[in-house]
Amino acid sequence: MPSPKALILVDIQNDYFTGGLWPVDEMAQVAEAARAVLETARAAGDLVIHIRHEAASSKAPFFRPGTAGAEIHPSVAPLPGEAIVLKHRPNSFHETDLHARLTEAGIAQLTIVGAMTQMCIDATTRAARDFGFDVTLVAAACGARAQSFGDVNLTAVQVQAAFLGPLEMSYATVL
Repeated sequence: MPSPKALILVDIQNDYFTGGLWPVDEMAQVAEAARAVLETARAAGDLVIHIRHEAASSKAPFFRPGTAGAEIHPSVAPLPGEAIVLKHRPNSFHETDLHARLTEAGIAQLTIVGAMTQMCIDATTRAARDFGFDVTLVAAACGARAQSFGDVNLTAVQVQAAFLGPLEMSYATVL
């Protein structure tokens, strides 16, 4: 009988790594932690779904259609039979078949890893919980990027904490 658990790997794509168009802080370490979570999920027989974000325009700042930067990073490359869900918005459920795939497989528990914590991880986690899934986030396997608003400049570590704290309060268990 298949596991009622799924691992969702969100946007672990080349543009987020050093040399890419939109590098995320410590993305190589984030991907290494995600790879470890992926190996554990595969060994447990959990459903594995890779999310790949592609921008709607070739003029987008990153994840441009048809580019190497928009491809899934080799560190977490999908195996044959593992689903890849293409999305165009931060929420991995928005206008995709992710919810249908999870429901059809009888999934109740999700582990979510990937990037960016302040965008796609946040949006996907909130939507997953709103759909009734029990969600776990692995902090070391989620990556944030430094952010500014007005005169306030936050480091990636501060952004990570500012998003994981509220998610842990109401939407997920954060490990």
